[in-house]
Parts: sequence; structure tokens; C-alpha cells
Amino acid sequence: MTGTRERILDTSLALFNEQGERNVTTNHIAEALGISPGNLYYHFRNKAQIVFSLFERYEALVTGFLSVPEGRALTWEDKIGYFEAILQSMWGARFFHRDLGHLLNQDPHLRERYGQFVRQSMDRGLGVYEGLRAAGLVEASDETLRALLVNTWVLTASWASFVHSLVPPDRQSEALDRTLLSQGIYQVICLEAPYLRGEAADHLEDMKARYRMGRGDTLDLLFTP
Repeated sequence: MTGTRERILDTSLALFNEQGERNVTTNHIAEALGISPGNLYYHFRNKAQIVFSLFERYEALVTGFLSVPEGRALTWEDKIGYFEAILQSMWGARFFHRDLGHLLNQDPHLRERYGQFVRQSMDRGLGVYEGLRAAGLVEASDETLRALLVNTWVLTASWASFVHSLVPPDRQSEALDRTLLSQGIYQVICLEAPYLRGEAADHLEDMKARYRMGRGDTLDLLFTP
């Protein structure tokens, strides 16, 4: 039973990410799995329950990487680790980020849980920024750190929806989506840049180059050539 439940979640996630949650029904999910709708409903009463369970996966992932290692100071390589974890979480749950408002409005239970998740993530994220400050990688007041954290959260939470809305349907592809999500991390680095110190400042251009979009079609989505 557990295996079928996980298969339903894995298949639903793939379909939601590819086609959008609104365009996928429980019948589509059952058909993709080769099971009956009744078998699916044995594990999940409706699609909202599937979405909620996928959010729980996402929540656990983010909670796992928003932490500070014990017994040592943070390094600029740790910043890359955080950026990679953020990118992977954005990519893995891109359907959720693309249609966040709709998903929260249609399920009060999810909306309440998401609010708790945001508040907990703010606390954990502030701990990361304070760890970076203690390591001499960031110089900012408590007020500035909180403002920087909120701006970073808003940017990463809304970035997938923002860039996806700019891509015409005939140009949408996973490769382009992932490239545009990487640009979101670049924007976070630009937000942080004025406050970076030490080796983080020394490696600023390296971090930017890792996530900056290449010139060409993707750049044209954001700026007029």
C-alpha cells in the first residue's frame, strides 16, 4: 500500500510540473499509473489531498537544508550549498510555485499549513544569515538581515510564476524552465551582494557566473534586445 501511495505522489508531481495542477485530474493520474480511479481514491480522497501531501514533502526538504552546521563556521562554499538546495527545491515543486495563490485559495487547510511553514522558515533562514554574519561573510544589522531574508523569500517563492508567465506556450520546455529558475538564484545573489564580506565577497563573481542566464532567447524574455 505504501508503494502505491508513493507512486501516486511521484506521478502526480511529474504531471503537475509538466502540465500544471489545474490541467491534471485524478483520472489522468490513475491512467498514467495504470491503476483504477478507485485504487487511487483508496489512498487519497481527492486531488487536494495529493497536493497537500506533495507540499509536506516540499516542506520537509526545505526544513532540512535551512540549518547551520554545528561545530564550525560557515564558508562561501556553504552559500553555494544553500543556493543549490533552493534551486533544487524550486525545480522539484515548480508547479506549486507557479500557481501558489490558486492552490492556497482552494484549500484552507493548505493555506494554514503554508503560513506556519513560512514563519518557521523565516526563523530558520534568519539563523542561517546570522551564521553567515558570525563567520564574517555578511555585514548587516539585525533589521537589514530580516529585510534581506523577506526579500529573498518573496523572490524565490514567486520567481517560477513570474518567469513562466513570460514564456509563450510554444516555447515552454523543461530546459528553459530550469535556466530561468537559475536566474532566480542569480537575483538572490545580487540582493546579497552589497552585504557580502570576506571570501564571500571575493567569490561574488564566481557565484554570479554559476547562475547567470546566458545571452540569447532566455534573456530576451526579461529585457527588450
